[in-house]
Amino acid sequence: MTRSCAAFMTIALATTVVAIGPFAAPASAQAQTAAGPVAAHAGPAPRMPNGRADLTGVWWFGSDLRVRPLGDAPAAPSPAAAPAPRPRPVPFASLYQPWAAEKARTLGDKDDPTLRCTPVAFGTLNVSLFGVGFLGQIVQTPTFVVMLTETFHTFRIIPTDGRPHRDDVLPSPRGDAIGRWEGETLVVDITNFTDSNWMQAEGIVSFHSDALHIVERYTRVDANTLEVEARVEDPKVLTAPWVVPKQTLTLAPFDQIMEVGCTNTDTAGLMEGAAKQNYGRK
Repeated sequence: MTRSCAAFMTIALATTVVAIGPFAAPASAQAQTAAGPVAAHAGPAPRMPNGRADLTGVWWFGSDLRVRPLGDAPAAPSPAAAPAPRPRPVPFASLYQPWAAEKARTLGDKDDPTLRCTPVAFGTLNVSLFGVGFLGQIVQTPTFVVMLTETFHTFRIIPTDGRPHRDDVLPSPRGDAIGRWEGETLVVDITNFTDSNWMQAEGIVSFHSDALHIVERYTRVDANTLEVEARVEDPKVLTAPWVVPKQTLTLAPFDQIMEVGCTNTDTAGLMEGAAKQNYGRK
């Protein structure tokens, strides 16, 4: 067992996946995309009745996937169609204060909170919408933007009507989010995190404090493209803000995510394996 994330274990058990490159598409996506990928020529971004850009849709790193119907032989990827590499951000943990860096050296796969079905605060692929998975869904109304994460089936309900952060809820793994529009861009401000989870999963040591503060920017540049930026502050553990490079997401050729859950009974073996994997690590 070299991968410790319970969510990916659940995906492997619950779905058939076909992967060419670093990501895989759930069988639900394959069954609904026999006609082929999203058309290459995108029109303008759709609009809500109030004139705001509509972020609604299922989003993924579509350029990294070659989706085929179940039962078909896999096709070799075309060199001409190979996606441009995405920028690699500075790792979150590279900004740790000395005491936090020392603590991080004592942790490993067996300590990953996702082994106990705890969702991440941010996202393993540096996209908050994905969580520990590789796609997510946005549903937009005139006063709310709802972000649904397929893996672990977590969510954020983001009011966009000018209300402040709530003061009547306990800290949570995904925090409390409010949104505002700056022209064509939705700005999401997230606070009130618990400190019991990590920023990322898969054994990527990335603990944070309850002072975690994330600001994300979502811009739908056309019908098929969503750009996401993020800035993360945590003055208790970081020496400087963690700035995530712009991520470009593609509208998926299906309109619903699956429910990929997690139970502690499924992860008992993973926790045992992670403990053995770290045996003797210093």
